[in-house]
Amino acid sequence: MPEIVPGRPEPLKGSAAAAVLLMLFDEDEAAQILSRLEPEEVRQLGYAMYDVADVEIEEVNEALDHFVTKAKKRTTIGYGATRHIRGAMTKALGEERAETILARITPPTRSTQLEMLKWMDAKEIAALIEAEHPQIMAIVLAHLEAPVAADVLQLLPAEYQEEIVYRIATLGPVSNEALDDLEQLLLRGPAKKQGAASQRGGTVEAAAIMNNVRKDNEQRIMKAVAKRDKMIAQTIEEEMFVFDNLIDMDDKNLGTLMRTIDSTVLVVALKGTNDMLKAKIFGSMSARAAQAIADEIEERGPIRLAEVIDAQKLIIATARRMADAGTIMLGGKGNDFV
Repeated sequence: MPEIVPGRPEPLKGSAAAAVLLMLFDEDEAAQILSRLEPEEVRQLGYAMYDVADVEIEEVNEALDHFVTKAKKRTTIGYGATRHIRGAMTKALGEERAETILARITPPTRSTQLEMLKWMDAKEIAALIEAEHPQIMAIVLAHLEAPVAADVLQLLPAEYQEEIVYRIATLGPVSNEALDDLEQLLLRGPAKKQGAASQRGGTVEAAAIMNNVRKDNEQRIMKAVAKRDKMIAQTIEEEMFVFDNLIDMDDKNLGTLMRTIDSTVLVVALKGTNDMLKAKIFGSMSARAAQAIADEIEERGPIRLAEVIDAQKLIIATARRMADAGTIMLGGKGNDFV
């Protein structure tokens, strides 16, 4: 670790260090690197490159040393990673949920004009598709990150919003041929290669989008979806708040919820939960109660995954009932005002 000398700037870190390294390449090499990054990463690097334009030679050397040190620590763990990740996800989440998550996080294997939507803001995307069929709107939104999709949804005509959410929730595999036609229609780009189907959409995707919609719009849209298909609406609502979302609650509301949960249920629900969520839940309880739960978790042997999921569902059902009654606030949206 570089030594910090009084009167000398602190070592560059994060995007600043990356910007220094990028500026050491020529334009063509830098362009190749930038082309592999996500839009937000390019924006951050762009800002950072202007900030470090007059960086001192010592800081450049330190950034290089840091890069070389990290490079030497790289392993070959990435080999076979795709198969390992898919297997672990499927075992943990089930095939349907795993496919939905993997469809969003797996790096693309083909270059699509739809990828260009990532570089556009919500207003541009809404203007692009507002005159199209709701099915096309649904496909486009299903290929966006949930917060952006939520912004686009709220900019589209209100009479289409429920229809779009329903179509996202019931969206089946979309063939690459259909995506190619959509790309040409939206962006006037050339058709790409044909082949297998692409799975996007589903109730998980719809729930992620609805989690980023303003509360008043959420209630209106979900009420309309329930009128059309009660089961789809119920499934979307179940996906909108899952056990991991408890980390978004403040300590007061979380503590109120935890006091209503039987300790035996909580022990099972927390078995195998990530450390951050455990710490959040323990922090909402008294030190004595938290220690008792932690000790019992430690003493328990292996628990079937189905039992853990059932316990977590029971806690979430309790949380929803308390939220509906106004006893607690689930949190996690942050942009609503009353």
